[in-house]
Amino acid sequence: MAAPATDRNGKCAFFVEKKKRFCKMVVAKGREFCGEHANNEEGGGGGGGRIVCPLDPKHTVNRNKLEAHLKKCNSRDKAKPAYYAEDINAGSPVPSQHSLQQVTPASLSSWSARASRRLGNPLRRQVTLCERSAEADNPKNGDSARKHLKQQASILGHLEALGLLRRGRCFVEFGAGRGKLSHWIHRALEGHPPERLQMLLVERSSTRFKVDGKHRGGDVEFARLHIDIQHLDLTKVPLLERRLPLVGVGKHLCGAATDLALRCLFRSRPTPGREAGRPPKRLKAEAAHPGGVAGLALALCCHHRCEWRHYVGRRFFSDLGLGPAEFSAFCRMSSWATCGVRAAPRAAGAEEASDGGLPSPSERERIGRRCKLLLDAGRVEFLRAEGFDARLTRYVGAGVTPENVLLTAAPRPPSPET
Repeated sequence: MAAPATDRNGKCAFFVEKKKRFCKMVVAKGREFCGEHANNEEGGGGGGGRIVCPLDPKHTVNRNKLEAHLKKCNSRDKAKPAYYAEDINAGSPVPSQHSLQQVTPASLSSWSARASRRLGNPLRRQVTLCERSAEADNPKNGDSARKHLKQQASILGHLEALGLLRRGRCFVEFGAGRGKLSHWIHRALEGHPPERLQMLLVERSSTRFKVDGKHRGGDVEFARLHIDIQHLDLTKVPLLERRLPLVGVGKHLCGAATDLALRCLFRSRPTPGREAGRPPKRLKAEAAHPGGVAGLALALCCHHRCEWRHYVGRRFFSDLGLGPAEFSAFCRMSSWATCGVRAAPRAAGAEEASDGGLPSPSERERIGRRCKLLLDAGRVEFLRAEGFDARLTRYVGAGVTPENVLLTAAPRPPSPET
C-alpha cells in the first residue's frame, strides 16, 4: 500500500503491514520510497533493484552496490582484536562417558554437609551498604530500580570492607551490561586521593542505554570490550599495560560466566598437554597478570547454566567422589531454589503436598539451595588454592532478589613465618 510522497511530508510511502503504519524514513527528492523500500518504485530505485544482504537477511541493499556494501556491512567478519584468544578460559574438554552415583536427598545432604565443614562458615548473612550509595533509598526511584541499587550498594560495601574500594586499581566488570555497577564504583571514588583509576567493562552482547559516556573525559581511564569472557586474554588488553592491581566485579554473573571470569583473572594461556587427566594446577595471579589480582566480588546466579568444562571446582568435586554426571544433576536441581513449583494455598495445619512423587515445594527449595552451595563451594576452594581468603555471603535479603549470594575474595595475609 502506498500514498503519494507529497501527502506524507517527505516520508516514505510504503505501508508497513506488521506495524499498521507508513514507514517513517525520509525519502530523497523526487522519490516516493526510502532506500529500503525502493523496490516498490518503478525501476527498483534506479539501481537494479534491492536484494537481501547475504550477510544479514534483516536488511536489503541495492543490487548494483552490493560489492561496496559487503566491505562495510556491520555484519561482516571483523578482524579479531589482540586480546582475543580462542577458548583460552574454556577449560579442558568433557569426557564422553560418565557414571552417575544415585543422587537422593540423603546423599545430597551428606555431600553438602561435607562441603560446609570444608568451608567453615559456609553462608553468612551480611548486608553491608556503602555510605556513598545513598541513592538506594531515594524515594524517586521505582521498586525495580531500588532493588538494583540496594544490590549495587551492598556489593560496594563489601568491596569497601575488604579494602578494595579505592583508587590505584583497575576494576574489571564482567557481564557489564549497561555498566551501572562500574558507574557506582566510579561515583563512590569521587573525591578520593588523585591516584590512577581504570574501568574495564567486558560484555559479549550489544547493549542499549549504556552509561559509558559518564566515564569518558573524566578522572578515569575507561574501556569496554565487546567479547565473550571465554576468549578474553587480559594480558593483551592495552588498558592493562599500566599494571594496576585487578579487582573483578560482577552483578548476577550468569552460570558458567562466573567460572570463565575466574579463569580469566587467574590463568594465562595453558600450555599443551597441561590439562590432561587430573584438573590442572592453577597459576598464581602475579604470573597470569602483570598487576596481579587484588580481589573480587561477584554476585552469583543461574547455577543451572553452569558447565563442567568451564567449572573451576572440579578438583573439589573429585575429592568428594563426585564427577561430571553428578555435577549435571546438581545444576538441574539448583533451579529449584528460585523457580520451583510453589504449592497452592493450604488450610492452617494441613500437610504440604508433594507433586507427582517429587519432594514438596519447600523441600525442593532446600535441595536447590544445597545444590547451589555445593557448586559455589568448588569456587571457594579454587580461590583458596590461589592463596585468597574467599567466602560466600547473602549480601541482600531474598525479597530484593532470590539470587542473593555474593562470592568475595582478597589475598590471604602472609603467615608470620614468612
